[in-house]
Amino acid sequence: MARRVRKETVNTLFNYIIFPGFLFTSIAGLALNWIDRKLTARIQWRVGPPWYQPLADVLKLFGKEITIPKEGKDTIFLMAPFFSLGAIVFASTLLLLPNFFGSSGFAGDLIVILYLLMIPGISTILGGASSANPLASLGASREIKLMISYELPLVLAIFTPVIKTKGIIAIDSILKYQLTNGIMIKNPSCIIAFLVAIICIQAKLGSVPFDQSEAETEIMAGAYIEYSGLPLAIFKLSKMMLTFIAPILLITVFLNGFRFDNLLATITSLIKYLILFFIYILIKLTNPRLRIDQTVKFFWSYVTVFALIGVVLALLGV
Repeated sequence: MARRVRKETVNTLFNYIIFPGFLFTSIAGLALNWIDRKLTARIQWRVGPPWYQPLADVLKLFGKEITIPKEGKDTIFLMAPFFSLGAIVFASTLLLLPNFFGSSGFAGDLIVILYLLMIPGISTILGGASSANPLASLGASREIKLMISYELPLVLAIFTPVIKTKGIIAIDSILKYQLTNGIMIKNPSCIIAFLVAIICIQAKLGSVPFDQSEAETEIMAGAYIEYSGLPLAIFKLSKMMLTFIAPILLITVFLNGFRFDNLLATITSLIKYLILFFIYILIKLTNPRLRIDQTVKFFWSYVTVFALIGVVLALLGV
């Protein structure tokens, strides 16, 4: 019995630390960050960074001095980035295990994943508010408004397929349902929900046109302005990992996840991911930053209304 417990403990640590936990997700996030920067540079007729640049940036910050604001809240200020990182590692493990191994943690893991993916935004708010810097506080205030704007339509969009599946909220069960009945976006209600989710994920990633909380040209990194050294590296790495995980959530819920049964299924899965990732880059490169009031109005009018339409259609069986 003790040997079995030790084996399960080792397997759990392997999942959280190596694959598909911290190490795998961080490497994938670093790689996607390089692809993003390289494509952006080529579109702007620049050369772009070498493949190892994102890793070099993070490692460089590891060696920098950690400065703490004199008037800030030391504990909250230093712990905020680790809250963000821990939540993303936990969410990535829960999300990737069903896709790679067909296993699921528990019956309601989709709800837990949505909660966990809120923590990076909350960590940004805590970090900015605890630094006692006016610009950081402004960035934290903008992040609060941004989260209030996009979280409701995102939840409505993600739960539209749940309504279509008659209440299934386990990731592995959603994948099995789609394997039997086809992908979710074949339904009009789920098409609307999918488009809404893409816009909301763009905001969750804090990317243009929804990067008001960071806005380097306006408030000089906003909530992160007082961060340096290891805490700043953790925040940056967390954002890269979130960039990798967020499209997987949409693919899992709407597009039958990742399949590795054969070469064709593997290629199809990669194509699905790359299309979503390129949509993310395209939105970022073709839109100016919105004001925070414009963002709130946009989400609470158009986006939320469309999310509600998707829910109503799903309830009607469309």
